[in-house]
Amino acid sequence: MTRTASIPTIDNHIETDAPRAGARGWAALVVLMLPVLLVSVDNTVLSFALPEISIALGPTGAEQLWIIDAYPLVLAGLLVTMGTLGDRFGRRRMLLIGATGFAAVSALAAFAPTAGLLIAARALLGFFGAMLMPSTLSLLRSIFKNRDQRRLAIAVWASAFSAGAALGPIVGGFLLEHYGWGSVFLIAVPVLIPLLIAAPLLVPESRDPNPGRIDPISILLSMGAMIPIVYAIKSLAVEGPTVLAAVWTLLGILLGALFVRRQLRTDVPMLDMALFRRGSFSGAILVNLLSVVALVGFLYFVSQHLQLVLGLSPMTAGFALVPGMVAMIIAGLSVVPISRRVPPHVLVPSALVFSVAGYLIVAFTTHEHGVLPLVVAFVVLGIGIGAAETISNELILSSAPAEKAGAASAVSETAYELGAVLGTAVLGGIITAFYRGALVIPDGLPQDAVDAARETLAGAYTAAQELPGQLGDSLWNAAAAAFVSGVTVTSLIGAGLVVAAGVIAAVTLRSGRMH
Repeated sequence: MTRTASIPTIDNHIETDAPRAGARGWAALVVLMLPVLLVSVDNTVLSFALPEISIALGPTGAEQLWIIDAYPLVLAGLLVTMGTLGDRFGRRRMLLIGATGFAAVSALAAFAPTAGLLIAARALLGFFGAMLMPSTLSLLRSIFKNRDQRRLAIAVWASAFSAGAALGPIVGGFLLEHYGWGSVFLIAVPVLIPLLIAAPLLVPESRDPNPGRIDPISILLSMGAMIPIVYAIKSLAVEGPTVLAAVWTLLGILLGALFVRRQLRTDVPMLDMALFRRGSFSGAILVNLLSVVALVGFLYFVSQHLQLVLGLSPMTAGFALVPGMVAMIIAGLSVVPISRRVPPHVLVPSALVFSVAGYLIVAFTTHEHGVLPLVVAFVVLGIGIGAAETISNELILSSAPAEKAGAASAVSETAYELGAVLGTAVLGGIITAFYRGALVIPDGLPQDAVDAARETLAGAYTAAQELPGQLGDSLWNAAAAAFVSGVTVTSLIGAGLVVAAGVIAAVTLRSGRMH
């Protein structure tokens, strides 16, 4: 039976006049910030812990990318499924299950003895993480029915990501300087225990009153569409164009087309495809995607540049990025009153101009080997990303009916996590390719040192430490110079992605005026 899709409409005037949440609602918001803080801390800590992990476990270049990407890969494949299940079985219930599993697996990841087992633990974290993030955002939709309050709540929600990212380098730097790299995973346990205690008391349960039946075929198709495409992107970034990458891409596209076709033909779809016919919804999703690609890609290469090229300790490198994280928080909160007067198709591109400037600063100053240009660049980048993410997330939720908040939130989070994968795989892959192409190996090196240096910057660092005097210095100088040349090119590509996000926002967000 063919289903005739209709675009869901949200009356913004009614939402503005809706009942306002009281003290319990804001207390619930505080509780919901805990998993948001955890996930953002986890992502930032891992970026800063990567050099230590690379030295301790000796992963290959591909394994190094997989340590970062296994989590968002699995999470991206499951977000729509978990968001829909939350709509059906209860969003708070999914949040509590996810929190319990995430804490337990984090403890296991802390003691992984090999890169392979760490990758497996990260994948399992992605399974439970998929239950966390759509639940937090969709619960905000049900708690804050008044749009003015919800806009502020979402700004706080988005700022919690930035706050966690700012806290992550400090906490992670302290842990890495005093304990082993595994300690960065153990911070999940004390964060999630208060959530498990307070959420049943403060956060009201919510679900779709008419969820329909569970559709296992749609669940499998949604996973089957996401995972091959993301894997193909990773393979392309690491190994270049291959037949296998093309096969995975075609498989993902085919399964994605079958998923869309099934959603359009069923009476009660797992994901209402009519949402994507709203310019404000689709445009905001793409802005989220490209913004996160730019942010995560930046953190991937800057964390290595600060620690390995400039020789900063993990904690000092973390402090260097704190001003940018603070700027992101301030921008996310400050844009709320501005958004009541300036339409999003003007405000979002204007904000992203700052992010473009941040990338250009890196591109044209990295060769000076100084810390200050990177600090300034991240401040400017953070202003643009913080403002754009607040506006786009609010538009995504407001474009969907309240009963479908979980599915809409899952799409938003899918874009976020896919952006995290692409940021590492594409920008990380590009800088790795340029590093390998520009690396000039000094004469007289043993073959194992040559192989390690060609694999990753961390491998070159380890090999240089083991070589005597001038030979080790020559290898490290060559590796640092090659990496810096890759940073310049990658920064220009990152600037281009942010420009694309701004153009998309200017064209598509005209229907999402926030008055």
